[in-house]
Amino acid sequence: MLNLSTLRTVKRCLVLGIGGGADIVGTIPTLDYLELYGVDWIAGGLSWERIVYDPRPGPRCVEELLDVKPVAPGIVLANGRTRTEDGVTFAEAGFAAAAGKDALLLGIDRGVQGVVQAVSSAAHLLDADAVIGIDVGGDCLAVGDEAGLRSPLCDSIMIAALAELAQTFPTMLGVFGYGSDGELTQAELDARIALVAEHDGLLGAWGITPPAMARFDAVLKLVRTEASLIPARAARGLVATTTIRDERSVHVNPPTTVTFYMDPLVVFEHAAPLARAVAGSRSLEEANDALHALGLTTELDRERWMAKYGVKDYSKEQAFRAQAFK
Repeated sequence: MLNLSTLRTVKRCLVLGIGGGADIVGTIPTLDYLELYGVDWIAGGLSWERIVYDPRPGPRCVEELLDVKPVAPGIVLANGRTRTEDGVTFAEAGFAAAAGKDALLLGIDRGVQGVVQAVSSAAHLLDADAVIGIDVGGDCLAVGDEAGLRSPLCDSIMIAALAELAQTFPTMLGVFGYGSDGELTQAELDARIALVAEHDGLLGAWGITPPAMARFDAVLKLVRTEASLIPARAARGLVATTTIRDERSVHVNPPTTVTFYMDPLVVFEHAAPLARAVAGSRSLEEANDALHALGLTTELDRERWMAKYGVKDYSKEQAFRAQAFK
């Protein structure tokens, strides 16, 4: 089993932000841990920027990206110049520019099975012997009834993919930010992580060290993010309650600086009903429909609504929910 001890023996690790947007920033403490033991890494994330930065709703297929190096179907290496044909850039491009090292961009348009195939191929072709998925905020542990839940689709696809990969490949899940995206409260996260721990799925934890903080400072000059900024502010000593996006309340406090590592199979089996619902999906629409069947709306639904009605920010969240739940 992959954990913080066995991770030290890995030669190269793929470390992927799994929630879309700037979750790649949340990989920084994990990269710091790997470097302490001389483990090489390739960081990455999903080709889905929030609609306030990319006016086209939903993720981009990696085949439509410019200035990339193809790795395998559904996954490419991005650099500081990577963009779409209409000029949209990704957090991964900013990260690559700050790190001086290419970053992976993973498409999720082929659903869980496409992600599994893409990551498996990339690990083989890039000589990686472990994969870690990092979720910023912890909404990947949602069960569907949380009042603050806004983006279950990316997370459920990626948790299901990590769990499938874990059956044959050393894989780990990290939750960083502890409620910093405003979707799950810290109390809800306490309960979810405790449940994982009850089933021996909690594998360790790691915080923000001074070298990691220096990397945050460099990356945050080039990457737009709100959720990943919360832990960085906490690491500088801020304790406060603030708001992000659609006026969601979040705490800035020491727990947000910690990454909690878990066994993806345990999470999938005991703490991720949404991931179980999308398992086996072969397209984004199939996964989205699986969540609709549970009575959920998703970030894809929200972005399509915003594009349709010309909404430019998240302040109309209540209007969206009123229409979505008619």
